[in-house]
Amino acid sequence: MDQASAQRLAGARRKAVRTVLAAGSCRASLNEIAQRLGNLDYLVVLAESAPQALELISARGFDLALIDVLTPENSALHMVNEIRGARDTTDLPVIVLGHAGRAIEAFRAGADDWLARPFAFDELAARIDRILARADRIEELKRTNLALDARIAARAIELGEAKAELAAARTDRSQLMSSIRRLHDELALQRNAA
Repeated sequence: MDQASAQRLAGARRKAVRTVLAAGSCRASLNEIAQRLGNLDYLVVLAESAPQALELISARGFDLALIDVLTPENSALHMVNEIRGARDTTDLPVIVLGHAGRAIEAFRAGADDWLARPFAFDELAARIDRILARADRIEELKRTNLALDARIAARAIELGEAKAELAAARTDRSQLMSSIRRLHDELALQRNAA
């Protein structure tokens, strides 16, 4: 195997470190989530209050926010509303962990997913993987749309330039046709005069 192939294979094996903000009021619960997600190669940043979590989210980019509703229900829903309301974080994937019966409120606030306590960690990990894969596809679509928008703008400029050139060519043609008619008329007058 050549060196380039070995590097590509090594790069394919390495997974980009994904960052998760885990917010909640129970430090023990957050630590357990952080440890288990860390074992899955996630970098987890902890926040023990809604204001701290929102400050962290605005200060740096995260791939996902995990909000444990051990914080007061209103704070968790307020956090989701704040995340959805900010232009920079409107697309940040959010999973809310909470008590049964509160899922509809979380979804109405803008959560991408809800997982009722108690939950199996493997289910949480699968949901995180699914949501991050969807977020990656959305980001790719955004990049593709931006590239298409740029191509459309370039084509519109080219079309405008082509229209201007065509208009100039039509004007030149019209002037040339007028000149030919004048010459033709003068030649006809000279033939009639001779």
